Amino acid sequence: PTHYAVALRYVQGEDMAPVCVAKGADLMAAQIRRIAREHDVPIIENRPLARALYETVELDRTIPLEHWQAVAEIIGFLMDLKARRRRKPPAGSSFRFDP
Repeated sequence: PTHYAVALRYVQGEDMAPVCVAKGADLMAAQIRRIAREHDVPIIENRPLARALYETVELDRTIPLEHWQAVAEIIGFLMDLKARRRRKPPAGSSFRFDP
């Protein structure tokens, strides 16, 4: 099967919608994932969405309207994850969060 990767950028207050900054299939997809890991960029696996974005979005363009809801849910999840990582556990607690 073909493997896809689509890299999106969304800066709240700067971007009106997520923008495609890279996309690829098979070897290019593997490179995109490798670079993301090297730069601590979160990788979310959603094969149907990756395939749909790969086929419909152009580089340096915002994602198509029909994919906003799915991508917004992922961005919300990542923002929540980031907020949790910033929160410090109460002093003396053994709370640990490993995403």
